[in-house]
Amino acid sequence: MAIQNLKDVYLDQLQDIHSANAQSMEIVTELGRAAKNEELSKALIAGNNGIADGLDKIKSLCKDHGVDPEGEFCKGMQGLVREARAHGLEQEFGDDDAHDAMIITQYQRMCHYAIAGYGCLMAFANRLGLDGDAAILKECLDASYDGDRHMSAIAEKKVNAAAA
Repeated sequence: MAIQNLKDVYLDQLQDIHSANAQSMEIVTELGRAAKNEELSKALIAGNNGIADGLDKIKSLCKDHGVDPEGEFCKGMQGLVREARAHGLEQEFGDDDAHDAMIITQYQRMCHYAIAGYGCLMAFANRLGLDGDAAILKECLDASYDGDRHMSAIAEKKVNAAAA
């Protein structure tokens, strides 16, 4: 399907963020299991719950607009997941705290991808007059920002100092 207008862009990007969320869930679980810092591990598990909630909301929006939520494959998140696996799981570390710092780095990169996606989608929904969609997307965006800020706090207050 050729993209003709902003509505088409919006629908394409709904599918893209659905794919991104679905791809990130498995790796976030694995990162959570690999984290040695208990607070970090719990935060990653909570982050995964947030990703699942966003996935459900996006699936619902896609269905409301008559598009298959699985109609797009997000190559951007595929690359981020590959990087998270290589640097957060497969990389050899001699220090658990340095490993945790790397886990946070990889998680935040994926989180920032979601923030960009949700922000664009919310702007599109607002321009298209899809107020209900925009409100749902704002919830997803806010949750992503909250997760990112929580990771930053863990890094700044505990993990980075221990890794230094």
